[in-house]
Amino acid sequence: MALRIRLARYGRTHHPIYRIVVAESSAPRDGKCVDVIGTYDPILSKLESFNIDKFQYWLQRGAKPTERVETIIKKNSGGEK
Repeated sequence: MALRIRLARYGRTHHPIYRIVVAESSAPRDGKCVDVIGTYDPILSKLESFNIDKFQYWLQRGAKPTERVETIIKKNSGGEK
C-alpha cells in the first residue's frame, strides 16, 4: 500500500479549494482518502488550516508528499517541514 500526501479538489466553480489528504497512490484525485491533514486556498495562496502533527505522523509511517504539497508547505511554514 503506497500512500501519498496530495491535493484533492473541492470548492466551487472558478474558486477551487484543495484539501491536503493522505490517500492510496492508485486512488482517483477526489476519491477515498485515509486522512485529511489540511486545507489550501490557491487564490489567497495560503494554508487555511494545516495539522503539522498529522503531517509528521504520516511521514513517519512512510507516506510521501507530492512535489506540489512539499512546495506549498515549505512556502507557508517558513521553510521548515
